[in-house]
Amino acid sequence: MKSILIVGLGKLGTYMARKFADLGNQVLVLDKNEEKINEILPEVTVAQIGDATKPSVLESIGVDNFDLCVVSIIDNFQSSLQATSLLKEAGAKYVLSCASTEIQEKFLLRNGADEVVFAEKSVAERLAVMFSANNIFDYVQLTPDYSIYEIPTPKSWAGKTIREKDVRSKYSINILAVKRDGEITPLPSADHLFDTEERLIVMCRKSDINKFID
Repeated sequence: MKSILIVGLGKLGTYMARKFADLGNQVLVLDKNEEKINEILPEVTVAQIGDATKPSVLESIGVDNFDLCVVSIIDNFQSSLQATSLLKEAGAKYVLSCASTEIQEKFLLRNGADEVVFAEKSVAERLAVMFSANNIFDYVQLTPDYSIYEIPTPKSWAGKTIREKDVRSKYSINILAVKRDGEITPLPSADHLFDTEERLIVMCRKSDINKFID
């Protein structure tokens, strides 16, 4: 369990706050909008009305006690930049800020952000990969070269074992898990029999996945 501070309750901040709370973390949210604060109050540990661009507000919260501080102010970059800088000055251990452009990313990194994410860009890239191919159900990028894909089991593999197909050597992919009826079995053994009712969760280079799927 971690202690998380969410600054800004737009759509992204609200979703993140709820998800962090669902995962069992202690979540404090901060926003100037009283209506948004009241709405999410039953779902998080603490919900506080306040302006994150004011040093006194951040000092009163004790930001150095949080494992992660998230600045999810999307509609006002000046406020996002100020909040990011002030959080770091106040002793925040790790500041994750959200940006809409690469220029914003550069300014945020220069002003205290430990990491910057592009929420819309990440979603767009994920959807583009998924819908550009006929047989990719899900996709997570790990590095510029490697990604994790959820794909169907090839029909020609049915009844064969992982060892028999020699998947890693022949196809340059690593099978991380097998998914069937929504249940995931991680790290299947070499004797696992492939079944077309299953999906495979694999890790490989982007250049190799197109050779593997139709």
